[in-house]
Amino acid sequence: MYTMGYQEEAMAVIGDNGTRTIQFGVFEIDLRAGELRRNGSKVKLQEQPFQILTVLVARPGEVVTREELQKKLWPADTFVDFDHSLNAAIRRLRDALGDSAENPRFVETVARRGYRFLSSVNRVTAVSTAPVSSSAVSAKRWRIIAVAGVLLVGIAAAWWVISRWRVHPVEIRQRRLTANPEEDPVTGATMSPDGKYVAFSDNTGFYLRQIDSGETHPLSLPKGFNAVPAAWYPDGTHLIASWVEGPKSPPSLWQISLIGGAPRKLIEDGKFPSVSADGSQIAFVRGPATDQEIWAMEADGQKPRRLIAGDKCMFSSPVWSPEGQRIAYVTGNYAPGHWQMSASIKVFSLATGRAETILSATSIRGKETILSSMSIRPGLVWTTDNRLIYAVSEPPPNQNDSNVWSVGLDRSGHITGTPSRLTVTSGDVAGMSATEDGKRIAYTKHSLQPDVYVAELNSRGKGLSTPRRLTLDERNDYPFAWTPDSKAVLFASDRDGSYHLFKQSIDQSVPERFVGGEEQAMSPRLTPDQSAVVYVEWPKLGETSATIGLMRVSLAGGPPQNILRLSEMGNVQCARLPSTLCIYDVRTESQMSFFRFDPATGASEEIPQVRIQDHPSYVYNWTLSPDGRTLATAKREGSTMWDYSAQDSPSITFLSIADGSRHTVIVQTWAGISSIDWAADGRSLWAPVYTNTGTWALLNIDLQGRTTTVLEDTKMMIGWAIPAPDGKHLALWKAGGSSNVWMLERF
Repeated sequence: MYTMGYQEEAMAVIGDNGTRTIQFGVFEIDLRAGELRRNGSKVKLQEQPFQILTVLVARPGEVVTREELQKKLWPADTFVDFDHSLNAAIRRLRDALGDSAENPRFVETVARRGYRFLSSVNRVTAVSTAPVSSSAVSAKRWRIIAVAGVLLVGIAAAWWVISRWRVHPVEIRQRRLTANPEEDPVTGATMSPDGKYVAFSDNTGFYLRQIDSGETHPLSLPKGFNAVPAAWYPDGTHLIASWVEGPKSPPSLWQISLIGGAPRKLIEDGKFPSVSADGSQIAFVRGPATDQEIWAMEADGQKPRRLIAGDKCMFSSPVWSPEGQRIAYVTGNYAPGHWQMSASIKVFSLATGRAETILSATSIRGKETILSSMSIRPGLVWTTDNRLIYAVSEPPPNQNDSNVWSVGLDRSGHITGTPSRLTVTSGDVAGMSATEDGKRIAYTKHSLQPDVYVAELNSRGKGLSTPRRLTLDERNDYPFAWTPDSKAVLFASDRDGSYHLFKQSIDQSVPERFVGGEEQAMSPRLTPDQSAVVYVEWPKLGETSATIGLMRVSLAGGPPQNILRLSEMGNVQCARLPSTLCIYDVRTESQMSFFRFDPATGASEEIPQVRIQDHPSYVYNWTLSPDGRTLATAKREGSTMWDYSAQDSPSITFLSIADGSRHTVIVQTWAGISSIDWAADGRSLWAPVYTNTGTWALLNIDLQGRTTTVLEDTKMMIGWAIPAPDGKHLALWKAGGSSNVWMLERF
């Protein structure tokens, strides 16, 4: 049987079509000659490292596993110490590329999995050189002479312009500037206008790092002033920092001098500042997520004025145009009934007072270089040569990653040309800043790793053992229910690319998938008789659909059954026998309605007495009591899912399913509530809370609002807690992650 060689495979994957060389950075690979060149000069590289390189460049941005490399490079009948040989080959490849494992530009090690090629890849098509007959040359000669004179005149006239405008290929170099571990992520960063320094903060303090030398020095700030750097002034000696003064205070903006003096407050309730090129104006965002606005003020904080009033949307990353007459920003809206936000980039003109969308999901679909399933992320830079640098999420199955892109703008702020990709790395981009000339761009890359943890409850049901990680993969895992015997957790995971449903025993390390398929599955809940699971089915990744499915699958096995389809659907929960109640919610922008449904047939009807009318409705979280009598609701008012500073007095409202009567209790806690779930006995609620001072906690809240803190964590986020039916265990969604500063250099 014929086996495709690695060079042939590279051509096949990338697309031959006359392709002779593959280019990345200053390097090129000649596939047919089997050579690596740097700036045209041959680089000595042994056969196996060259083979590995061709496999990696054939799939840029993707993880190539060690097992794949073993099969391609070492046949089954080859007896070799594979691990040692592969590690040695990777080292030789990195040496040839001038790369390093600690600060990779080309070959990134993906722990316990394999390797990823980071650089963008271009293919070069060979030009046909078919021979031309002498008679054809003679026939053309006089025509060439006849027009030569005219061309010479044109060439002479254009030479002056050409000599001043020479197009050079732009080389992009990527470098990591910080190496913080997961337990100490970078919380904010911004680059100085001259590109010499990056100011950043983490859990240990506020630092200045000299970029070229790598020297890092702490900045002396008043005790308790835990500021996060946000923007530099053009003079390079002052910067703006954000500080949360108390657990329930919104962030405020402060001016910090690097040459001495105490920090000075510029304004209350401000974030995402951007200083104009001449240093005279500051644009920033104010307000909670439910009603944000963009403001501007003078450089010293005087004369604040509102520029843009939002319509129940979020704003992020306002940046000034080079001439200071326009502001570009990212805006997002939640779609009712969906777990995603639609984001777009707009440009606001100070002269006309009008904003215009220049990039959105609709316009992205019209570009062949960007897939329709990608979405715009927070983070913008507007360079002096009128290029907009922004972040876009990756297509499935890497939708949790985002990368940096660039597109040209004309003088009116409209897009000109085709967007181009600048990075190919894992993680999510945020917090961009740039030098005055736009040659250096700094940004943070962060990753969040949600996993299922399990902890034991004591006999009183309020003491908790140290949580133990149950899901050991590197994908996103979210717990929703337990099996009836309280021995296994039911959770949703994207470990297959799309979200599917899994169950895993608490004494096992590997889960069992019980719902797969092409569609996405989420929110598995036990039916009242505990014989089956109902769940929500979303469309395939990258596709839009007019309907969302409510599905049912037996715990004993068998194919899923569609019992209901709706255009919008939120959460779904069921009570336990003797109650037979199951409910789901449907949300518009200003209303949340609840429907009871039959988990066997899907027959449904609204429960009008528990309808909630509020704008926006997506900020509500709810949970159904085990006896099916009471609906508990909590309202989130922070600007992100982990920001609850706007809740001065968090509360929980209890609604009677029978008659709609309701009563509200004020929760005795120091921070806002993120989510709520009934305890197994129906006598209390489990609720994670977060303070802007950096602490997550899990509370047990009784029906009078009294709280008991059962878990605190300063390093990991706590999403929610799902009790086992027997009340002896909790399944927790906890998430850790890393965050570091990276830099792009344009040459």
